[in-house]
Amino acid sequence: MKVLVLGGGSDIAAATVATLQRRQPVTAIAAARDTDVAINGLSMAAPGAELIGRRWDALDINHHDSFINDVFDRHGAIDLVLCAVGRLGHHAGMAMTPADVDSMVRANFSGPAAALSSVGRRMAKQRRGSIVVLSSIAGARARKSNYVYGSAKAGLDSFAQGLGDALVGHGVEVIVVRPGFVRSKMTTGLDPAPFSRSPGEVASAVVESLGGGSRIVWVPGHLGPMMSVLQLAPRSVWRRVAGDR
Repeated sequence: MKVLVLGGGSDIAAATVATLQRRQPVTAIAAARDTDVAINGLSMAAPGAELIGRRWDALDINHHDSFINDVFDRHGAIDLVLCAVGRLGHHAGMAMTPADVDSMVRANFSGPAAALSSVGRRMAKQRRGSIVVLSSIAGARARKSNYVYGSAKAGLDSFAQGLGDALVGHGVEVIVVRPGFVRSKMTTGLDPAPFSRSPGEVASAVVESLGGGSRIVWVPGHLGPMMSVLQLAPRSVWRRVAGDR
């Protein structure tokens, strides 16, 4: 199985490659600014997988088309593209400067969305494969502590759903994964939220979703029904529920 990981340093991405490798031989192409870190993380998580590092910056949108085309031309058809690009903005809120807000939106929305548009076109041409986009529960409803991060994730989430609709009939599925709090290096130092999960648990949900028909995957699963209710709650109620978390 050939996997392109956009954001190759992600703990969830490494765990996903490891989960796939236990089922079948995997070739993982790790696209990241620091390929050494990405390859090191993947090699520790997924021994035995064939690993290829490609230098790539999610914010360098002018080169997304050429990079994605080169990956497909050089490495052949890709079975799975895993978009794990992002930067956490927990408890930033109103302390963020305009430059901080711009950086957060580019890292979590416009950068990966631009790359996914290139991915979508190439996968439509090969007429098969899966695209998995790591979203977040934070995008389901903004909280005062991280509304910039949450709104950026909401944008990426919506973009991915629209891309999935556009690819219907082309043999390509787009799966949006919405984890709650994940205990990873990205959240080191933060108090775990209720229903927190490990990267391995998210990875298992990702792998199980492939080819399964579900286009939205919550991790854990009961977060979906819970958020369906909370999204309808009055804002005054939501502020009390969300608190400063």
